[in-house]
Amino acid sequence: MKNHRSLKALIQKKSRMSVPKLSSLSLALWLALLTASPAKAQSDTSPQAAWRATSRLGYGPSPATAQAAQTGAKAWGLLQIDAAFAASKQAPSLPPEFAQINAPLDDITKDFQAERLARRTLREERTAAPSANATNMTNNMAAPAMTPNAMPVQDPFSRDMARSAAGWRLAACSDANIEQPLLAKMTEFWFNHLNVFVGKAVTRPFMGHYVINVARAHALGKFEDLLLASARHPAMLFYLDQAQSNVRGINENYARELMELHTLGVNAGYTQNDVRELARILTGWTVPLGQGKSFDFVPRLHDTADKVLLGRTFKSDGVREGEEAIVMLARHPATARRIATRLATTFVADQPPQALVDRLAATFTRTQGDIRAIMLTLVTSDEFWDAGNTLFKTPLDYACSALTAAGGVREPRDINQTLGFLAQVGQPMHGWQTPDGYKTDAATWLAPEALTRRADFALGLANRIPEPVYLQTFLSAASQERIAHEPTLVRTGLMLASPDFMRK
Repeated sequence: MKNHRSLKALIQKKSRMSVPKLSSLSLALWLALLTASPAKAQSDTSPQAAWRATSRLGYGPSPATAQAAQTGAKAWGLLQIDAAFAASKQAPSLPPEFAQINAPLDDITKDFQAERLARRTLREERTAAPSANATNMTNNMAAPAMTPNAMPVQDPFSRDMARSAAGWRLAACSDANIEQPLLAKMTEFWFNHLNVFVGKAVTRPFMGHYVINVARAHALGKFEDLLLASARHPAMLFYLDQAQSNVRGINENYARELMELHTLGVNAGYTQNDVRELARILTGWTVPLGQGKSFDFVPRLHDTADKVLLGRTFKSDGVREGEEAIVMLARHPATARRIATRLATTFVADQPPQALVDRLAATFTRTQGDIRAIMLTLVTSDEFWDAGNTLFKTPLDYACSALTAAGGVREPRDINQTLGFLAQVGQPMHGWQTPDGYKTDAATWLAPEALTRRADFALGLANRIPEPVYLQTFLSAASQERIAHEPTLVRTGLMLASPDFMRK
């Protein structure tokens, strides 16, 4: 009980200045989080079914979606697939402060190159400064004072672009007026599957464009189109070093991860020689920053000899050679199984039923990777609606659902607080260094210290939002009874920090 006593002290400290001390009953909610089983789903119009639909095909109910989902959760869920697909074909809704992230890609590239040149010029000036100062001292002249223009460049363009990308994702996941909820969820899924790390500085200005024009644009389209869009984007080309791979110096990083993580999976039977051959096939795919271009195939950098990948011979055929190899990998049966497993793990259970995975893989193969068709198979499955198949929210799931309950991002403080929370609990936005993406299982995220951080975040958010009364419908009877005894401000925080709210 030590962790629960610590949690009680934390919540009382947060609320002491404005509300009465919490009763011991309300803290039992947290003990229940680790021990209680979720309520069994009832009918298709039950609150439990509506919660499952809105929390898995989005980030939880809003006042509008809560009522709509309870008229028939499965029918509502199927409508979300079509709505998300239609929304993905439209330009995103970008608040003015985030609009720069979706500028034409070549324009972003030119601005980034200008920033790099400015940084290089400053570095050269600072290197030359000591000799100039020595000459001045020899001539008994005072060394010139450093001017503001001589201060170190902090890469404001790249920094602002990365910050805007993170801000837009939080706005998009929490406000249906900005983004269709399932599309926001699928964008998160595909970005995580095709992860790019913002800590590699060269990716920063391209992060938002990558999220929007790779993960979002193809979220419910053909998997091969998604994969090709990722392969040609400067964020991925820089992140996994494909931009510097050429016939004179082959880099295997992207080829390896393309096979191991993006498509086939590590146990699919390919060899190190296949990795090498794929890397040779992709030589010449680069980002000519000096020319202000975001992607180009450069023939003189390409290995023109024959290659053999997974038993298939590839003749030199320019950029089409690489495109054909990527499509072949995208349509491979091992890829179908890998994507089916990841979707089932994200939307159904940490250990999904094999029968469901097999059906999803069969749909993938039959439709050549039509993601919308795969999601239709998933949402119509009995396994999706089975209350025994439980999921615990990742920190990003939790933050987005709490912001949804709060009415979305309303001020910069919401973004700052949320990004700080995500960093504290181990899921910083765009912050996973390796290309495998964040884990989504409960074993990774359900820990006492992390729960304390969630309570902290919930209570901080509750201080400035109206009580989300509509959420009471989705809480267990025990949770409702215990929360009802607390003051209004504490009730809001406890709803967002309740065991029920942690699940999806």
